[in-house]
Amino acid sequence: MAAESQLNPTQPVNQQIYRILRRDIVHCLIPPGTPLSEKEVSVRFDVSRQPVREAFIKLAENGLIQIRPQRGSYVNKISLSQVRNGCFVRQAIECAVVRRAAGMVNSEQIYQLEQNLNQQRTAVERQQLNDFFQLDDEFHQKLSLIADCQLAWDTVENIKATIDRVRYMSLDHISSPEMLLRQHHQIFQALENRDADAVDAAMNLHLHEISESVLLIRQENRDWFSEE
Repeated sequence: MAAESQLNPTQPVNQQIYRILRRDIVHCLIPPGTPLSEKEVSVRFDVSRQPVREAFIKLAENGLIQIRPQRGSYVNKISLSQVRNGCFVRQAIECAVVRRAAGMVNSEQIYQLEQNLNQQRTAVERQQLNDFFQLDDEFHQKLSLIADCQLAWDTVENIKATIDRVRYMSLDHISSPEMLLRQHHQIFQALENRDADAVDAAMNLHLHEISESVLLIRQENRDWFSEE
C-alpha cells in the first residue's frame, strides 16, 4: 500500500480516505485483486472503522472495489465492458459539451485554458505524471464550466474511475503525455476559433485514444482484467 496516511483535520475523514484510496487504486499502487481490510486501513490512517467503511462504500459505488459480507473486500479487476461503456458515455457527453462551449467561450476563459495548457507543458517537461493527470482533469472540467454545465463534469467524474485506471497505466508508453497535450492544444485551438465542428472532431479523437489503448494494456496485464 502507498505510504500516505496524513489526514487534514479540517476536512471530512471519510472523503479524504476515499480520495487517497481511489488514487492508490487508479495508479495501481493497490493492484487489481488485492484484498482490502477495514482494520488495516483504519490503522494506516489512525481512525475508527466507521469513516473507512463509508469510504469503502463509495469506492464500491464507483466500481473500484467489491464488498463481500463476512468475506472481506477486494480491489476489482478492470472490467473491459465498463471501460468501453464508460468511454462511450464520456465521449457523448464531452463532445456535446465542447460544441456548446464553442458558442459561449469568452476571452477570459480562453486565457484560463491557455494557463492550464502552459502548466501541462511544464508537468510534461518535468515528467511529473501526477501533476499532468490532475491538470488534464482540470482542463476537461473547465470545458464543462465554459458550457455552463457542471452536471456534465459531475457525471463524467462519476463514471471515469475505471477509465482512469487504464489511462494511468498507458501514460508512460501508449498514450504519452506529449501526445495528450498535443490533442488538448487541438481542442483549445478549435475552441479559440469558435469552430463547433472542429472542436467536436478534436475531442472525439482525444477520447477515442483511451478506448484504443485498453486492448494494448490488457495484453500486457491480463491478470488485472476481467471480460465482464
